[in-house]
Amino acid sequence: MKNISKIIFCAGLLMLMSCSQISLDKDFLGDRPESSGADITKMFSSASEADKVLNEAYRNLPYGIPTSLDNKLGGNILESLTDLCQSFRDNISDGPMKLYYNGSLSASTVNTSAAYCFTSETDWTSIRYAWLFIENVSNVPDYSEEEKSRRIAEAKTIIALSYFDMLRYIGGVPWLDHAVDVNETMNFPRSTFAETVDNIVALLDEAIPALRWKEDAINEGRMTKAGAMGLKFKVLQWAASPTFNSEVPWHESADEYTCYGNFDAARWSKALAAAQDFFTELSNRGEYSLIQAEEQTHQGRRLAYRKAYYDRGGSEVLISIRHGYGPETHNIFVNQRHYTGPTLNYVDMFPWADGSDFPEDFNWTSPSRQPFFEYTDGQMVPTRDPRLYENVACPGESYCDGTTAPVYMNHSSYKDGSGFLIMKYVLQQNSDRSGKPVHWSYLRLAELMLDYAEVINEAGNGPDQTAYGLINDVRARVGLSAIPAGLDKTQFREIVLREKALELGFEQSRWFDLVRHDRQNDFTKTLYGLRSKGNDLTRPTAFTFEKVELSRRYWQDNWDTKWYLSPVPQDEINKKYGMTQNPGW
Repeated sequence: MKNISKIIFCAGLLMLMSCSQISLDKDFLGDRPESSGADITKMFSSASEADKVLNEAYRNLPYGIPTSLDNKLGGNILESLTDLCQSFRDNISDGPMKLYYNGSLSASTVNTSAAYCFTSETDWTSIRYAWLFIENVSNVPDYSEEEKSRRIAEAKTIIALSYFDMLRYIGGVPWLDHAVDVNETMNFPRSTFAETVDNIVALLDEAIPALRWKEDAINEGRMTKAGAMGLKFKVLQWAASPTFNSEVPWHESADEYTCYGNFDAARWSKALAAAQDFFTELSNRGEYSLIQAEEQTHQGRRLAYRKAYYDRGGSEVLISIRHGYGPETHNIFVNQRHYTGPTLNYVDMFPWADGSDFPEDFNWTSPSRQPFFEYTDGQMVPTRDPRLYENVACPGESYCDGTTAPVYMNHSSYKDGSGFLIMKYVLQQNSDRSGKPVHWSYLRLAELMLDYAEVINEAGNGPDQTAYGLINDVRARVGLSAIPAGLDKTQFREIVLREKALELGFEQSRWFDLVRHDRQNDFTKTLYGLRSKGNDLTRPTAFTFEKVELSRRYWQDNWDTKWYLSPVPQDEINKKYGMTQNPGW
């Protein structure tokens, strides 16, 4: 048997001396420890030293946009693999263009430019440090018993989140229930899909009772009971979803490691129960709620929405991941903004400002009204859902440095692309980011509300008034009217998936929703962009438009459901420690 240091976990599970790399926020995650290399005794000699070990587990949790620590897809975003967005960065490391759009991803080519590379992710690092903490925290002399219990619960939640990350990209994986020693023999059989789900849920059930419902300002950012309960619901929702909970295999080679192999309505019931538990606790305890606009204007609603995803703390974020403190942490993403563009398909999903649907047959050549802004009384007045402008830089919008967004063809800084740019996390002006500590909102209340509405619909015979109310509350925050009543199960499902795309754009929701709902049509549909021309070079007040087809992806003509899960590098399979290949790869 080969030594553990020679297998996959080497890439992710750092050895003990790697604690010298611990570094997260200066606010609650502490300073960098000595780089001389600490042993177990030193690392657990005090609460402050032990916290550094747990902080390293926190630091390696998955982050949704590119940073120096998490640069998957070659610095691109997961939405670039969906119908919401298109990459135009034709460089050697761009994952979407070099591995997905041309269909070249394989078990021999998968690398850090892929959406997920089993041997290069930091999930294993978080898992190892969390188990290391759990196994040694009893030696810490200055933790109270309550602190020990709570910190152990945090570590278990970190492990659960890391395994959920792998479950969504890989399926069942080897399950580690301890901190692997460097001299341990290599025998790590792959767990089934069902076992992996059950193990994640069991960890969360152990953690939830010991966690605080919401942390105080000093500890804000640590795992909480609310976050753990929300995560449990998300895990069970994933497991109950049609791709993995069906009599019909999602791929001809699908096996027990990548799905259940049958349909069981009880899985939807379990997800529903977990959602009900969370919202019952929320009703009893409060402290979390949708952030509302301070003034009922377009800009007021837009800023409330921004606070919900961008700002730390507040009343909406349930799980916050930090890879740095200052806004410079997001510089990689901001600096690459010209090379990734939202699609017109996505933009067309956003309704008018009153909540009525944007027409599918909108005449872009001769529009009856301006689709983004109407120039009135010397001002550009937005005409659409406020979330559109916070997600997408549209023609006529100000952008980043305060100048007009360079998305129309006669702008002096225009670059060919989709005709739109990402606004989310880039923001309208540099001053919007100035001095603000950043984070990744891994899970927030609006997402759970929409997912709860979905599960009510799926677990029963369609939506009830609670399901309608959840969606309408999310829409009301940005001033939209209620959705139509009397929808059947299929119609309501479509509304939920669209609303999630609008609310959670570029927050890593769309890919997973398309995968778990087996949305093959959304992976293969034609994608469009928009060519715009302004009536002025620098400050146009009106535009002409042309709808154009974007470059075709390999998937449009050669779709295979194998893409739902990532390939495992063939080198790992060849090591024969227990990992197997995913269907189709």
